[in-house]
Amino acid sequence: MSGKVLQSPLALSSLHFRLEELEKENFWLLKQIKRKRTELKNFVEQMRSLGTEIFTRSAPSLNKVAEIDKEIHTLFAEIFNTRKFGKKSKKDVEAVYVNLQMAGIISPRQNTFTEDELADEESDFFDGEQQEDDSPPFGAGFYGGGNAPGEMGDDDSSAREDRKSDSKSIRKAFLRLAEIFHPDKVNDDQTQTEYTEIMKEINAAYQEGDLARLLEIEKQHQVGEKISGNGEDGLSKRCNLLEKDNEFLKEQYDNLKQELRSVKRTPEGTMVSDFRRAKKEGVDPIAMMIEQVESETEVISSIRDFIRDFKDKKVSIKEFLQGPPVLRHMQMQRMEDLFDEMLEELGLEVEDWE
Repeated sequence: MSGKVLQSPLALSSLHFRLEELEKENFWLLKQIKRKRTELKNFVEQMRSLGTEIFTRSAPSLNKVAEIDKEIHTLFAEIFNTRKFGKKSKKDVEAVYVNLQMAGIISPRQNTFTEDELADEESDFFDGEQQEDDSPPFGAGFYGGGNAPGEMGDDDSSAREDRKSDSKSIRKAFLRLAEIFHPDKVNDDQTQTEYTEIMKEINAAYQEGDLARLLEIEKQHQVGEKISGNGEDGLSKRCNLLEKDNEFLKEQYDNLKQELRSVKRTPEGTMVSDFRRAKKEGVDPIAMMIEQVESETEVISSIRDFIRDFKDKKVSIKEFLQGPPVLRHMQMQRMEDLFDEMLEELGLEVEDWE
């Protein structure tokens, strides 16, 4: 007899503990999902802002490079149309033109970047990004339906109508039961206590959208059966529902973490991470990039002037085929750097070699 008395309270205590742990886990998962979703949104916004800043600040320099690039193509067109060369000389000049393109010094074809085109490039830069704030939350469609927003099929419309109808039925059943079992409807303490427990069960079923449970309580009342409030069956059911809910939330949380990792691995995401790191070190990477572009602009400007001089016959074919002084200087510098690297790998200093 004593064993039976102890068994039920122990079972209920175990269920209460399990329910409490599941509720804590549910709260933690919801909090983490919200935090991770905010982190993802902020990172995508940083990607957009950084892309906009790069294009805005670099547009003048890129436009200048594009103009010079176009000038060089035009100069070569004029050279081939107006200058008369021997067969070998013409091939040599054509080879210079091709080599400039192959080396990436000029574009393979005429290509100017107007402000409108730069804006188009900026728009294309982040194609395939994350959803805007007004798009469905992550995990939408998990339980069925994969249509894009605004492209809901007939099945989805029907499902929406069914959910709307169920919601109305649940509310009506809840109001009917609340009218019967609200503790304020009775005066004696024992009945108030009993109704309070029943209302807890009714509220739980209402919050979970469990129409079947609400109808079951209503039927039990109609036939005069005793309604279990937070008994073992009710607690087990709530635990099972919370377990399923938490499993879905875990999957949603894992997907969000994976999505954020994937975004950070993209070239744009890597650029944001590098930009943050540079900023912490007091470096402006965009300014450095623009400085590099401007340095290259000076080089390509010298090449353009050299080609123009050749067109105007201020430079001989022999001098032209040797290349502009600026490129010869760059090649010499590159050879010196390679030589220094080779000596360094061998553990020698330049002075030792000399």
